Amino acid sequence: MKGDRTGGRDEAVIPLPPVQPGSPLTVLGAIGARRSVRAWAARSLEEAELAALCWAAQGLTSPAGLRAAPSAGGLYPVSLTVADARGVWRYLPARHALERTFAKDRREWLSAAALGQEFVARAPAVLVVSAAPAVLAPQYGLRAERYAVLEAGHVAENVLLAAVALGLAAVPVAAFSDAAVVEAARLAMGQIPMVLVPVGAPA
Repeated sequence: MKGDRTGGRDEAVIPLPPVQPGSPLTVLGAIGARRSVRAWAARSLEEAELAALCWAAQGLTSPAGLRAAPSAGGLYPVSLTVADARGVWRYLPARHALERTFAKDRREWLSAAALGQEFVARAPAVLVVSAAPAVLAPQYGLRAERYAVLEAGHVAENVLLAAVALGLAAVPVAAFSDAAVVEAARLAMGQIPMVLVPVGAPA
């Protein structure tokens, strides 16, 4: 491992470095610069880069436990999974840490699940945004699925804009087999994959 890159870490739970919000790039600037990119440099993400992406997706933004993306009723049905060369990781918002759920590289599996889109396998990391509408159903009934989809969209857009602010490149991918993504990313029971976000340094 060079510097603070994540490639050489082998712990079951990896605490991520704190994120200091603030960037010379404005939100409007990030929106204007965002593009779908499907080619990346070979290097792994730096630990600080991965920490910022995870925080932008699901990180805590208040002592009360509020998160970076809005959620109906503050119920947070969305989960974030990271697949990279080391294996598969679940983001733990309350601890700002990654917990390993599978110790093998599953990016090729995710590429196959995404209908053979090869660029998915080449990305240094693939963020899997999933949701459990059942978490929302007791309070929101038939609208639970819609709210879960909306929240997943908020999370994905946060990741895409954070990637721009960090000088990274990313692309949302929604063409995939749900069952194959569940298997490839080892998603928890009840979690439905909503979108994949391959990300890395631009080529």
